[in-house]
Amino acid sequence: MSARRMNLYRQYFDLVAEGRKTVEVRVQYEHLRDLAAGQYIRFTCDRDECLVRVVRVTRYTSSEEMLDAEGPADVDPDSTHEEQLANIRRIYGPQKEALGVLALRIARVD
Repeated sequence: MSARRMNLYRQYFDLVAEGRKTVEVRVQYEHLRDLAAGQYIRFTCDRDECLVRVVRVTRYTSSEEMLDAEGPADVDPDSTHEEQLANIRRIYGPQKEALGVLALRIARVD
């Protein structure tokens, strides 16, 4: 099975590995435009790996629109809407957010 590799910060990796984070947020870089349901992603953090299947890919025009639609509990169950918005915008500044925001609904593969 082929899987796309993506890095995650430790705090988000642990949530995915625990099955508590079911929506991963990315900006719509050109190399991610072909992401589709049914594909696999191998998230990595240091030497740890976690395999997930993409259930759904939804495109949004902003991080705020994405959080409102997806619900903050699925993106980061340990942070408020406002904290998540600030964290996402710290990772992806305005120029990157302007590319478009992807919400990847994911499911762990055991």
